[in-house]
Amino acid sequence: MIMDFHFLRPWWLLAVVAAVLLVWLLDRQTDMRARWRNLIAPGLLDHLLIDQVATRGLRPVHLIAALLALSAIAAAGPTWEKERPPFVEDRAPLAIAIDLGPTMDATDITPTRLERAKLKVQDIMERRKGARTALFAYAGSAHMVLPLTDDASLIATYLAALSPALMPVEGKNTAKALQMIETALAGETAPGTILFMTDGVDRPSFPAFSGYKGRNDLMVLGIGTAEGGPVKTGNGEYLTDAGGARVQARMDLDALKALQSASSTEVATVTLDDADVDWIVHRIQSAYTQKTDAGLQRWRDAGWYLTIPIALLVMLTFRRGHKIHWLGAVLLLSLPLGLAPGQASAADFADAWFTPDQQGKRAFERGDYASAADHFADPAWRGAALYRAGRYQDAIDAFAQSTDAASYYNQGNALMQIDKTEDAIAAYRQALKQRPAWPEAEANLKLAERRKKEKDDLEEEQQQEDNGETPDQIQFDDKGKKGKEGQVKGANQTAEMWMRNIQVSPAQLLARKFAIEASGDKPQ
Repeated sequence: MIMDFHFLRPWWLLAVVAAVLLVWLLDRQTDMRARWRNLIAPGLLDHLLIDQVATRGLRPVHLIAALLALSAIAAAGPTWEKERPPFVEDRAPLAIAIDLGPTMDATDITPTRLERAKLKVQDIMERRKGARTALFAYAGSAHMVLPLTDDASLIATYLAALSPALMPVEGKNTAKALQMIETALAGETAPGTILFMTDGVDRPSFPAFSGYKGRNDLMVLGIGTAEGGPVKTGNGEYLTDAGGARVQARMDLDALKALQSASSTEVATVTLDDADVDWIVHRIQSAYTQKTDAGLQRWRDAGWYLTIPIALLVMLTFRRGHKIHWLGAVLLLSLPLGLAPGQASAADFADAWFTPDQQGKRAFERGDYASAADHFADPAWRGAALYRAGRYQDAIDAFAQSTDAASYYNQGNALMQIDKTEDAIAAYRQALKQRPAWPEAEANLKLAERRKKEKDDLEEEQQQEDNGETPDQIQFDDKGKKGKEGQVKGANQTAEMWMRNIQVSPAQLLARKFAIEASGDKPQ
């Protein structure tokens, strides 16, 4: 922190020199001995001077000089840390892998470990509104449930369908899940976070974590207790061993501690409150901030902290003996507000002491985005506040007041929220035109182009359905009888569209999908 200390506007520090010169000049001017020594003999001068003893203590000039010096330092903009950009968490991709082994149905964590994991995922989604999240499931095999998407309702639908009964291969292979997720995130230009929710990591998978060289941050949230609990089965009974006794599944806490020691993986255990969710969300944001382009960040101006000692020094200038006594300070504060002393409201006080942007920043940091948008004069920050408040069209209008690359980038983000993908693509391209090779803009441009293609494909498919060109039924040959090869006319579908359109329950769809992937077949 000390190494990062510097001034944003160092030329203002010249005013500190001016404050020192002011004291020196006034001291010289008031030094009667220095003024008369060349005109009167020294022996006679000692008897003529009344103030032979030099004046001691603080004088008004020292107070004025201190005010000048503090004001100069504040205006110079002292800083030692960077502030997080307003859209950091919107760009940080997250892949969540949920363990669907049978022990995840243990009841030591109510209602079960798996259900508690689902609740934690929903809490994380709520904290990261608008951010992209991918969902994976694993046991002895690993499978993608959903690719990166910002559709919270779609994630909630497939999240609710997850259960150990869906998994085609028994066991636990965390390394395979890590490999699959890493492959799925390989096309992302921005670094992300991979979060495992499990009651233990199998030790054969440790080398995959300790030797991990990827750019994504690895996290594990352990779910369960060391004491363990009985495991429910699909029919509502409890899992028993060969002797008929109930299986008491314990969380492998030792394995989690060993994994944390053997790798750079961040490990934590589930909590009853939101402390674990806060830790996860904060870690996602901080890891992304550390790995992204430093040009997106700006230094936090700490000069405004000095306004407090400056205000105290100003109050001292209204002492008795000065031109304006202390009551004048109250009157001066009251006159600009148009109020009598004691009648100023908190808002009027804020207007007197803080600029609109400073008031907006305070409201923004409190999460009061609507109030922040009303205060901000800076169009970029006003747009950010409007975006957070869900007023996307107003945010677009605010961002449009500037024509730099960041403005076009932010317009693209807001346009994506109101599903104007074509306009968003144009905005991202304009941002890249002004700032080539911008990773975040390139990533969002690809996302916008992919979403536009999906919309176009869906419209084309609906058109074909209206023309009677789609098949009446789609069947999978999972018994090895391939039949005759043929072609079915229809639009090319993405995996997400395929899962949306098949008229089966999410659980049935995932079970079939996992079984096909485990057997080595892929849907055509």
